[in-house]
Amino acid sequence: MIARTFTVAFEGIEARRVEVQCALAPGLPNFTIVGLPDKAVTEARERVRAALSALQISLPSKKVVINMSPADLPKTGSHFDLPIILSILAATGALPLERVETCLSLGELSLDGALVGVTGALPAALKAAELNCDLLCPKSCSSEAAWVAATPVYGAAHLSELIKHLTGETPLTQADPGEVSLPDHAKCLRDVKGQEKAKRALEVAAAGQHHLFMVGTPGSGKSMLATRLPSILPPLSASEALETSIVHSLSGLLSDGGISRARPFREPHHTASMAAIVGGGRGAQPGEVSLAHNGVLFLDEIPEFPRGVLESLRQPVESGKIMVARANAHIKYPARFMLVAAANPCKCGYLPDPNRACSKVPLCGTDYLGRISGPLMDRFDLRFEVPPVQFTDLELPPSGDSSKIVAQRVAAARALQTERFEGMGLRTNSELEGQLLNDIATPDAEGRDLLTKAAERLGLSARGYHRVLKVARTIADLDHSDDVRRPHVAEALSYRVVSGVAN
Repeated sequence: MIARTFTVAFEGIEARRVEVQCALAPGLPNFTIVGLPDKAVTEARERVRAALSALQISLPSKKVVINMSPADLPKTGSHFDLPIILSILAATGALPLERVETCLSLGELSLDGALVGVTGALPAALKAAELNCDLLCPKSCSSEAAWVAATPVYGAAHLSELIKHLTGETPLTQADPGEVSLPDHAKCLRDVKGQEKAKRALEVAAAGQHHLFMVGTPGSGKSMLATRLPSILPPLSASEALETSIVHSLSGLLSDGGISRARPFREPHHTASMAAIVGGGRGAQPGEVSLAHNGVLFLDEIPEFPRGVLESLRQPVESGKIMVARANAHIKYPARFMLVAAANPCKCGYLPDPNRACSKVPLCGTDYLGRISGPLMDRFDLRFEVPPVQFTDLELPPSGDSSKIVAQRVAAARALQTERFEGMGLRTNSELEGQLLNDIATPDAEGRDLLTKAAERLGLSARGYHRVLKVARTIADLDHSDDVRRPHVAEALSYRVVSGVAN
């Protein structure tokens, strides 16, 4: 007799259907798993034996062959434990074949039969919905999978619960989707003393999802500003939360059994490798650019990152996706993020400080910021200097609007963009391009005249010219203006000039 059930194997964010077949044949007792399994899958034999023994069930004294089809698709991970044991129980008659053949399952087995949570429950639920079948999984990841309302999701803490469910003895109730509450941001923009222009730039960047570059002396507040950016960003929409959570599910980053509406904020150290940033390694796992999808990727001390790592960001910054190409895998991941970078003006950090003498001026700053290539620098929509804060300013009371008030303005600007781009496949002004950019962001006559003169004087590239238009459109949205006017263009141009940095 051959029993069948289904599970998935992951290729990037895509879950591919895998048919798990179990055959009991005459011969010496043996347990074989075929179908290109990795070490974790072959070790499932011992976990299955122990789990069955804990339920006082023994393997039949026959040749047990488990085949996972398609045979040329690599099978990686411990989530194959549950479908393997369900196919064996169906082949022995302990479970009804018709129930096992109409479900998709994944989960790791403990030696006592308990089910351990695994990664990838969310994309597995999407595949189950596509195949129109139930999803069986450990209880710890059922609330994550239950976000896919198109398929029934049943979570169990122990294998015995699933057996009773499939035999109809004690049916399980469908899992409810879990949601992690939005964090109550303790970090507020009012904590930052002074830096009003920098705060305004953060607001503009958040409103249009623009890339941001800050230059300032040590202690001027660059990192402090960046870490307060999440407090003014709007929460993820349902579709954005699903996109982001699929990547996080595959990486095992979904915690508390649910999906978060908070935008991700990733801040890798400058010693991170290229595989850690763009993705790769064993199985071509997602990197920081994908984990920051729909959120923020903050690179502090960006000149200290290896040049190859920085250059690898140029393509995902433009396209919003990344292709991780390895010898045995070509995986595409989403990577639409806000790139926020911070740098000192030079190696010592005090190039513009008149109170500190530097014997290497101006080469110190030129060489240091020169580590960032012109093509990458050109991709930052807003670039500005963060001046040092005087110690006397630190004693002043908090000033400016709180993050809550700024977040309301950002949300209003995002709402205008959502309405404008309805049905176009766009979400924010940063995604504008081509004729649509000209139609929506072309300034009035005075603004166009100013932009033309500034482009000639500053030597703006074509990309830089278009990015000024996008930022100006966002500033107009914050101003609730239908037209892009001269003041909006002037402010956008003010975020394009940084000493020592090419425009």
